[in-house]
Amino acid sequence: MKELEAVVTDAAQPSYVQPSLFGEQPLDESEGYRGPIACKAVGITYRQLDYWDRTGLVSPSIRSAQGSGSQRLYSFRDILVLKVVKRLLDTGVSLHQIRVAINQLNKYGVQDLSGITLMSDGASVYECTSNDEVIDLVNGGQGVFGIALGRVWQEIEFSLSELPTERAEEEAAAGVVDELAQRRAAKRKTS
Repeated sequence: MKELEAVVTDAAQPSYVQPSLFGEQPLDESEGYRGPIACKAVGITYRQLDYWDRTGLVSPSIRSAQGSGSQRLYSFRDILVLKVVKRLLDTGVSLHQIRVAINQLNKYGVQDLSGITLMSDGASVYECTSNDEVIDLVNGGQGVFGIALGRVWQEIEFSLSELPTERAEEEAAAGVVDELAQRRAAKRKTS
């Protein structure tokens, strides 16, 4: 068990494999979920999602917004991290401590996250990788609540099971632009 420190690491991108209720299925790194789907799965508003992206708390790893009419595309891992952020905020953990925890979690591959439990006493966030570490923390009087990421993984997997995914290249290849973006472009041409 270790208290999470404000350290930003650049971990190599792991090979994504998502354990599933139906056996292990490789995660396609070009396939993800649009912002409204991510909001629904996590239980947050689109305004929160947008703010967290703009402030760099959690940004989409597949495709970020490229102006009006484009859609962010979040990976399964991104949605898992969004859910962790929401849980930590709901329990009263400060945004600073959440940033520290998320920066620390970024060093892990999606597969590794399922074995981590985040514990907090309200002031600090601790990363536990075994049941013994959780017990030691609780016995020491430091842990008030915990978030088992494996359990959050299952919740997100269930939430997303019936929701549509999208390939990153679909929007770009189709030249998808919303009506408002088309109007703005037309107005700029006439100006």
